Amino acid sequence: MHYINLKTEIPGPKSLQILERRKNAMPAGLAKSTDIVIDHAAGGIVNDVDGNTLLDFAGGIGMMNVGHRPEKVVQAMKEQLDKYLHICTLVATPEPYVELAELLNELTPGSFSKKTILANSGSEAVENAVNVARYFTKRSAVICFEAAYHGRTLLTLSLTSKYALFKKGFGPFVSDIYRLPAPNMYRRPKSMNEEEYISFCIQQFEQQLISQVDPSAVAAIIMEPVQGEGGFITMPAPFLQKLRSTCDQHGIVLIFDEIQCGASRTGKFFASEHSGVIPDLTCMAKSIGAGMPISAVTGRADIIDAPHLGGVGGTYGGNPVACVAAIEAIKILRSKEFLKRVEEVGHLMQTTLAGWKQHYRFVGDVRGLGAMQLVEFVKDRETREPDPDLTLEIIRDAVSKGVILIRAGLFSNCIRLLPPVVMTDDQLKEGLEVLEGAIQRAHEKRK
Repeated sequence: MHYINLKTEIPGPKSLQILERRKNAMPAGLAKSTDIVIDHAAGGIVNDVDGNTLLDFAGGIGMMNVGHRPEKVVQAMKEQLDKYLHICTLVATPEPYVELAELLNELTPGSFSKKTILANSGSEAVENAVNVARYFTKRSAVICFEAAYHGRTLLTLSLTSKYALFKKGFGPFVSDIYRLPAPNMYRRPKSMNEEEYISFCIQQFEQQLISQVDPSAVAAIIMEPVQGEGGFITMPAPFLQKLRSTCDQHGIVLIFDEIQCGASRTGKFFASEHSGVIPDLTCMAKSIGAGMPISAVTGRADIIDAPHLGGVGGTYGGNPVACVAAIEAIKILRSKEFLKRVEEVGHLMQTTLAGWKQHYRFVGDVRGLGAMQLVEFVKDRETREPDPDLTLEIIRDAVSKGVILIRAGLFSNCIRLLPPVVMTDDQLKEGLEVLEGAIQRAHEKRK
């Protein structure tokens, strides 16, 4: 059975009309990875306004782990809509906020007492985490890492790497932020094995605490356990352990950004669980809301309680409709059945991608954890020179054949695969076959 059904070219005539309206009504700087104009979606399938049926391998950049319009989430939202839409937690208390906070406090690793702040976006979660860390420590410096992505507000854009795409023209940025090198096993020096490279990265980190900033001035260290926009780079456990021990030694708050790599995408609810390293604060968003705008910071109660009365909060944070969606989504995400399915999806993708690496000479690397997988394209395997043009060519080809894809990586030379975990094996195989076809055609052009 084929799930992709194309009745027109992508984009079709109705899509072209709406894309023209978008161009005239919306900012030029608001990029789009594809020319698809959505009409409706369910599970891992998207239908556009021209009647084309496509497979979604982008998942809203990691928002749709439980799929489009999961029944229990939609039903909970409908029931809440019949009660009330909003009240503002600064005015009165919506019980869904309390219930979701209790759920996240229970679910987040750590034996210490926990509390949760809710907001609307990943950027706001990071802002809240850094703000309370600064308040708690009475320090201002923040350490972040190369290839990181933490958001587009002034503070989070200051923390974000990849200057030309995200930061160019928007300065000046927030001061007292220090960006340090992060391990990237694929791009390690050829003279080093993995163990030697990790030791080198740890030595670099120790040196930066002398050359760039003293630990006594640092409020927080923020890290993605698996870098998302940076190219699905898994942080080695010894490096995360080094961050933890440094924070313990110097009274620094350790923040993990699990906005893209969390919500069971890697096979555990939190990607940090693979390393066993427990942060003080965890930032969440994207798939915890099943498509609704909601984010959270969960962590040590003494840190989150530090700001004065009225020091945290916002108009829309903890909107009850978004909260009930998140509650039902998390019930699905944490279930044994869902986590088992993540392993199955991850294994299917890993096996397929490993074959591509053997067969196609411009596939430099394939990597990821669980159902968070990525292909990196290079001009030459020996030099590992990135090839963003080839990557874009492959994406455009695959999208035209019915698979929704997006790029990633510091050099924009990677294709990230974040399909809804609820996709069937047949749907996954069909989408991967379409992507491989695009890879094959791109290679044939370069023979």
